[in-house]
Amino acid sequence: MNNILSVSNLGKSYSAFQLKDISFSLPEGYIMGLIGPNGSGKTTIVQLLLNMLQRDSGEITIFGKDSIRHETQVKQEIGVVFDSLCFVEDWRVSLVETMVSGFYPRWDSARYHSLLEQFGISLNMKIKELSRGTQMKLMLAYALSFEARLLLLDEPTSGLDPLARSELLDILQEYVENGQRSVLFSTHITTDLERVADYLTYIRSGDLVYSGRLDAFRESWRIVRGDINALAGFPEQKILGLRRSGGAFEGLIAAEDSAVFNGCILDMASLDEIMIFCGRS
Repeated sequence: MNNILSVSNLGKSYSAFQLKDISFSLPEGYIMGLIGPNGSGKTTIVQLLLNMLQRDSGEITIFGKDSIRHETQVKQEIGVVFDSLCFVEDWRVSLVETMVSGFYPRWDSARYHSLLEQFGISLNMKIKELSRGTQMKLMLAYALSFEARLLLLDEPTSGLDPLARSELLDILQEYVENGQRSVLFSTHITTDLERVADYLTYIRSGDLVYSGRLDAFRESWRIVRGDINALAGFPEQKILGLRRSGGAFEGLIAAEDSAVFNGCILDMASLDEIMIFCGRS
């Protein structure tokens, strides 16, 4: 399995924040979610991948090439969609292609116009007249029109209604179907990832918590619930984010410790629940 993106010991320090030794790999043909609380370092990682920030340490390889030494070549095959609009609001949609196509030798005008038609975007409308969901689709149409092999998405579904989010997720799944393209998807909406992501990288306070298969991560945790009076018989140190409410308790445990909590209710944990309970610990 070839990696389309490899990050090794990536570090970046600020006065009040430090991204520490982040390492992960994204294989060809897959979607990876990048998650973590606000301020955990997700956007910093995306900006470091694009050399928008200067890293303090580590290496980044994209398409098998060093992202600094081969920056121009690498960026010809990366599509980027941020959570904020990257086009001038007073532009008409028809002007977008004129302004950006010259930067990409493999710009596909037919593909761009086909995507606009698919997304229901009129060439005559001004960008500021488009809904937020349609603006995101416009940026995605741009990102998909020059044979990009890697999409970097930073909170693209934030603020979108459920229908618009669903449509965007469908597009991402179609994008990786040929097995030669991949997506790194930074988001705080973990239900989106549970629908489309194959891999997960979890960052908290600048530290790497986990990177690997999403299903394996979820399988490694359980929500434990039980009678508060029985809690004294269990090892509390094994319960993350322990919460007592009324006559009951709940928390997060490693799946391998399930047998220790015999007699309690054990449920699979969602990504949201894992992040919440880990955040309390």
